[in-house]
Amino acid sequence: MQKNLFSFGHGYTAQALSRMLPKADWAITGTTRKPEKQEQMRQDNVTPLLWDSPYIDAALARADAVLISAGPEAQGDPVLGRFSSFFKKQGPKLDWLGYLSTTGVYGDHAGNWVDETTPLTPSTRRGKLRLNAEQAWRAIPDLPLHIFRLAGIYGPGRGPFSKVRQGTAQRIIKPNQIFSRIHVADIAQVLKASLHSPNPGAIYNVCDDDPAPPQDVIGHAAALLNTPLPAEIAFEKADLSPMARSFYAESKKVRNQRIKTELGVNLLYPSYRDGLPALLEEETKNQS
Repeated sequence: MQKNLFSFGHGYTAQALSRMLPKADWAITGTTRKPEKQEQMRQDNVTPLLWDSPYIDAALARADAVLISAGPEAQGDPVLGRFSSFFKKQGPKLDWLGYLSTTGVYGDHAGNWVDETTPLTPSTRRGKLRLNAEQAWRAIPDLPLHIFRLAGIYGPGRGPFSKVRQGTAQRIIKPNQIFSRIHVADIAQVLKASLHSPNPGAIYNVCDDDPAPPQDVIGHAAALLNTPLPAEIAFEKADLSPMARSFYAESKKVRNQRIKTELGVNLLYPSYRDGLPALLEEETKNQS
């Protein structure tokens, strides 16, 4: 029997999940704020609804599972802001509810390891908003809530190769700076595994096995392209947007054992050393 998944903020990660779920098993409806995205969603067999659509309530009422990818705003989580009464009354009847958060909720740990039990001490505005949203969702009684704390996402269309080719990539050096990352296909398989094995109240770190300094990733991309290694530049002198600079405010290595032991996930790309060659091969194939 086909189940219904409702996806709030059907963007990059949710698209990857929708392509991985068997169409015979899942009917997917997703929201977007951008009318131009609707046709691509239809091509992915997702029924698109604009955020202000009057049909959301009816589609939500049919849902067996709900995925929330929409980011929080200063005034709070936009989904809860509009649909809190539904989730308080009907949410406990869902089979599964997934909220996509960020490892930014852990804050800075000076390059040391964190796991799902680490106290949450975000230092950036983005991390604080995510923590507030997590707490708001967790405050609703009896929701089948699953929280997924995502590391930095890469994948098709979100790789380092174009900047390396253009000569605009920077190998930014900040001592003891460590990031965790995750290929979007691995996020999708984690979500799929959780949908098949719900564990209400569970929290999962979603990252690969190889946290690494960001300059190492850029260097590996340059080696794969057989291009000169981008010059090193000190963090203090780097030309970065305020958003990009904020990512360097926190350094940590994120443990991912729970997605393996509880969900049985075998990462497709356990390291950027696996993910980047596959990404380059796909880009080259698409260009030929």
